[in-house]
Amino acid sequence: MKINELRELSDKELLEKISECKAELFKLRFSQATGSLEQPSRIKELRKAVARMKTILRERELGN
Repeated sequence: MKINELRELSDKELLEKISECKAELFKLRFSQATGSLEQPSRIKELRKAVARMKTILRERELGN
């Protein structure tokens, strides 16, 4: 998702998205460990997406 789309989501929706991404990330890491990972670049994408969402939550927390 784009950063503007993420900023439109509520805090609750962002937290849900973060948990979904972390669950998918866990599955991908497990696949990587067993050697059946098809898209290794997806791990990097998910890590960055989680970081973006956490950044947005932190900005809101600080009042920016």
